[in-house]
Amino acid sequence: MDTIRHLVAGGISWRARPANFPARARAYAFLRRRRDHGLIAGFHDRLRGTVREREGRVAEPTTGITDAQSVRAATTVPAASRGHDGGKKVPGRKRHIVTDTLGLLPAVAVTAANTDDRDVAAAGLLMRLRRLHRDITLVWADGGYTGSLAGRCRDKLALTLEIVKRTDDMAGFVVLPRL
Repeated sequence: MDTIRHLVAGGISWRARPANFPARARAYAFLRRRRDHGLIAGFHDRLRGTVREREGRVAEPTTGITDAQSVRAATTVPAASRGHDGGKKVPGRKRHIVTDTLGLLPAVAVTAANTDDRDVAAAGLLMRLRRLHRDITLVWADGGYTGSLAGRCRDKLALTLEIVKRTDDMAGFVVLPRL
């Protein structure tokens, strides 16, 4: 566990770990076994619940916020998992997230940057969110998610997708108010 925490906290590669840590194959096998048995996801869910309770909230969130961000990918990233986001002019990947109102992550998906936010990535992400977190019934999103997605969420997922629109006088990144 120390090896894995060290790698994650420092954002370093396996080859850059200290020499006194176990071999890469052994540490990775340890991590893979725990991931395959759902222990890492369970640990993350319990930790999120504990943080929410310390903030005076119930452990399981009922509201989410979704958005996507394009991130430039290194040349070592396989071409099959990266693309070009024409709107933002970024070659790489796109991370699609749902956070609760505290900013904690109940669901994440990573796609190629040329994947459509609304019709492909968000639909799958919200379906996964609904399967994993049945208590979440309302998700806020920005204007990039307008269209038929809200109706599909309502009809197929029993989930309310509420679009929060920007006003014309806003420039750059602005936290949008919920109404």
